[in-house]
Amino acid sequence: MNSKKIIVIGGGAAGFFSAINLAVKKPGYKISILEKTNKLLSKVKISGGGRCNVTHYCLDNSDLIKNYPRGSKELRQVFSQFSVPDTVNWFKQHGVILKTEADNRMFPYSDNSQTIVDCFLNLARELGIHIETGCEVLSIARANSGFSLNTTRGNKLADVIVCSQGGHNKPAAYHLLTELGHTIKTPLPSLFTINLPNETIKNELQGISVPNAQVKIEDTKLNYNGPVLVTHWGLSGPAVLKLSAFAAKEFFDADYRAGIFVNWIYPLNQEETLLRIKQLQKEKHKALPHSNPAFELPRRLWEYLCVQAGIDNAKVWAEINNKQLNKLVNHLCSSQFKMEGKTTFKEEFVTCGGVNLKEVDFKTMQSKLVPGLFFCGEVLDIDGITGGFNFQSAWSTAWVCSESI
Repeated sequence: MNSKKIIVIGGGAAGFFSAINLAVKKPGYKISILEKTNKLLSKVKISGGGRCNVTHYCLDNSDLIKNYPRGSKELRQVFSQFSVPDTVNWFKQHGVILKTEADNRMFPYSDNSQTIVDCFLNLARELGIHIETGCEVLSIARANSGFSLNTTRGNKLADVIVCSQGGHNKPAAYHLLTELGHTIKTPLPSLFTINLPNETIKNELQGISVPNAQVKIEDTKLNYNGPVLVTHWGLSGPAVLKLSAFAAKEFFDADYRAGIFVNWIYPLNQEETLLRIKQLQKEKHKALPHSNPAFELPRRLWEYLCVQAGIDNAKVWAEINNKQLNKLVNHLCSSQFKMEGKTTFKEEFVTCGGVNLKEVDFKTMQSKLVPGLFFCGEVLDIDGITGGFNFQSAWSTAWVCSESI
């Protein structure tokens, strides 16, 4: 039993974390990581703009799970075993100190993802973990009490398999698991920005950001608020990314075409906004509207909204009639745009979809269908919003895998 053979499929964050923790707990096990590409930890390397957003400073698991559009219920069990403080302590014990930024994202003090990559590669080497790149698993079959893996580098035997092959956008990429009897929830894009190819805002206001706007999909109750950024292709920022994650299925079904409403001065509603505008009109009755931005909005955005509302800058506030004021209020609280397409957020390719969660025991991360097969990371139908949440679910599911094995 002390010389069990463990094969980890996938040399990403979850794969390395499970292998390293398992090797620490069971030094006698023969552990191999098989990576089909020639790159190890590629997503760790590029994440967070090359700084690696390791996790998110969220100490209450009840709050933490709210950041996962899919898998929140299951992750409650997982996070009770390995949570954010455990992640911070684990990295500290292995020489990587994390820092918390103003938005609660956590990065290595070095601000360099290579720190995390080096930490994993050095530990894997010290612990004697065997790593093979350019080794794709073509099929898996049961063999005695274990498994036989047919790979591009020959046949390999394992007592236990950890599947950490990441998220993929094509169902065919999960064939190893469907052949073993697992079902796959159709993979769909998550974490993307909203394209507005026919809207003037992207030409006139690119680079403008608002700290707390609400973004809503027309004819639905789906809406999120937070920072919104105008880009050269449309709308981005945390509120947009959060909406894209929680509404991934709705956006897919609509072929990424939808009416989008933006309240630039959230949480103010139209009634409250009209009262404030009338107060502004009274206080600055001799001032020109365009030249006096309100609600702490960026000047260019305020001017743009005034133009959209047909406010004449040759007239002072006192000369603006109620009809125009109502129109301005409408543009401030409910600007309407036509979404036509999406753009992947930076290099952060995230899918919703993957292994059906009902087929996995989340106390152990073992398959309910195939004893000896374990899962961790994005291969599961679990995904988080941007901000370190996807890595946290990778660390936690991987740790539970290693503990169970």
